[in-house]
Amino acid sequence: MIAKKKKKQYRHLPAFILLALAEKPNHGGEIFSILTKQMPIINADAGAVYRTLQRLEQEGEVTFAWDTSNPGPAKKIYRLTSAGVDRLEYWREDIEMRISILDYFITKYSQIKKDLHV
Repeated sequence: MIAKKKKKQYRHLPAFILLALAEKPNHGGEIFSILTKQMPIINADAGAVYRTLQRLEQEGEVTFAWDTSNPGPAKKIYRLTSAGVDRLEYWREDIEMRISILDYFITKYSQIKKDLHV
């Protein structure tokens, strides 16, 4: 039997961060909270979320403004840009393609499973 390792799944982290920001602008801590509460399958740590936000900012897919309206340290409030909206469409197409490929695998495996004598 193959041992199952708990992997960190960062491949689609940018997609889910952009999706969260499409709902509403937010700061990194709240984005991390949303990802871990609403999508617990994503095993990202807060550092990965902040690194991804920085990369998305460098790529022009998100922008930020400082929120100084509350007591305490200022927070970066990230928001989606038009490039980020375009990237969301890319992610939708990519994920649909991956679902199709994985569905093929599951279907094909189910068809041949009974013939496997291992």
